[in-house]
Amino acid sequence: MASDILQLTCDLIARSSLTPDDAGCQPLIAQRLQAAGFAIEHLRFGEVDNLWASHGSGDGPVLVLLGHTDVVPPGPREAWRSDPFLPEIRDGLLYGRGAADMKGSVAAFVIALERFVAAHPHHRGSVALLLTSDEEGDAIDGVRKVAELFRTRGQRIDWCVTGEPSSKTTLGDLLRVGRRGSLSATLSVHGVQGHVAYPEKARNPIHAAAPALAELTARCWDDGFESFPPTSLQISNIHAGTGANNVIPGELQVLFNLRYNPHWTAEKLESECEAILRRHALDYTIHWHRSGEPFHTPEGPLRAAVRAVLTQFAGKAPEESTGGGTSDARFIAPLGAHCIEVGPVNASIHKVDEHIRVADLEALPGLYLALLETLLA
Repeated sequence: MASDILQLTCDLIARSSLTPDDAGCQPLIAQRLQAAGFAIEHLRFGEVDNLWASHGSGDGPVLVLLGHTDVVPPGPREAWRSDPFLPEIRDGLLYGRGAADMKGSVAAFVIALERFVAAHPHHRGSVALLLTSDEEGDAIDGVRKVAELFRTRGQRIDWCVTGEPSSKTTLGDLLRVGRRGSLSATLSVHGVQGHVAYPEKARNPIHAAAPALAELTARCWDDGFESFPPTSLQISNIHAGTGANNVIPGELQVLFNLRYNPHWTAEKLESECEAILRRHALDYTIHWHRSGEPFHTPEGPLRAAVRAVLTQFAGKAPEESTGGGTSDARFIAPLGAHCIEVGPVNASIHKVDEHIRVADLEALPGLYLALLETLLA
């Protein structure tokens, strides 16, 4: 017979919750936690489902477990060895879309919370689970919108544990204590279309933009910040032209992204980038998208507790890192919360044949339960 964690994870994987469709994951979880004594609040914004399940009093610290029920598309089904939404165990691995990112962690959260309140019905402070179906998508109507609501109604969050797959090779070998900010730009450089044989009658936006783009990419923005790597600007796409080799294009479009540390704010980076564009006398328009500011959790009760628990589970102290992409913790940190991330091995996330070690999955509820008991029991 399958264990509780294995069964719940399989039940969640079987729901094809392609972002932003929750596909019934949150109602299943809400039913279980309500039976365990949690207060349930469904927060739907647009096409996005969000779940807030809380237990405890208003006195004492508020600890939130943060996760998402949505998954990325599986890609070509024929490339998978088994159906991505029919969970299957092979050679000690559980396969299925979302197994590692992050339905395994979500299931472990639920079981840890059930066990915690059963063993400690009068625990100090409050414990809560916050789930969204919009982490893998636009991230507009998910935790970002919930955080806005929490700010208006004064909902305090002291500690936040995100279950994103953070481990590198073994469960618990890495503790993420912050994340870089992410700032994206869509830059349009305007020229004048014409015939390549008559360049004096046209203005080539590729030629005009090349020196500015070279300066943007060659710039050393900073030397890093504490455990953060240096800020990086990467061009992800350049497009211009009509497809004909005898036409000077009238416009160039460039997509680029900055991953930045606390030396910067999005506003300061936007100003610096546009100063470079102006210095090269470009005729341009630019659209900025601020995905989230950087955050960093300093030494304190949360970081110390997680380090101790992971040391126990992994047999040695975890690496403490601020690397990787972004997570929904970027919306919780501005509420004043200390945020960390710990979850399963991330080697297969977003890939064909995504999987999680069954042994790691079986260990996850105990890991999260130990953390809850260290902080709130």
